[in-house]
Amino acid sequence: MAKSKISKLSILTEFEVYNSIKDLAKKDGELLLEAQKILKNAYAPYSNFNVGAAVLLDNGKIVTGNNQENAAYPSGLCAERVAIFYAGAQYPNVDIKTIAITVKSKNIVIKEPLSPCGGCRQAIAEYENKSGKAIRIIMSGEKGQIYIAKSIESLLPLMFSKKYL
Repeated sequence: MAKSKISKLSILTEFEVYNSIKDLAKKDGELLLEAQKILKNAYAPYSNFNVGAAVLLDNGKIVTGNNQENAAYPSGLCAERVAIFYAGAQYPNVDIKTIAITVKSKNIVIKEPLSPCGGCRQAIAEYENKSGKAIRIIMSGEKGQIYIAKSIESLLPLMFSKKYL
């Protein structure tokens, strides 16, 4: 029996890492503060896991969103998609520059940045593809370091897009 040749593909991703919000550029710090403010209004009675998202648009507007749970779990919506879809509905011809995401749990202290779920990653990818411009992603836990990705590709390599349709 002949041995098949196997090759491997390695994908490298990079993030900027900051020790605190004070180390961020002023605009990035302000955007993250907006995400921290809005997460307090999240409706998360089942998971006790609040998420806030703030989207900076090319026109300078900031749109926010938070997670909204439902007893029928699939009926809820993540903070990132709430903010992105609101931006798309209210400002359909304005590109998204940056999204800041932060989390807080009532059960444990989140000491590291958490990335968006798969569905939110795909939603961010759609808006990147729509505009043809990278969307920066700022991720923060309740405490600890802050990560910034230059594009959704850092979080979703080999992503599916309209070019395959």
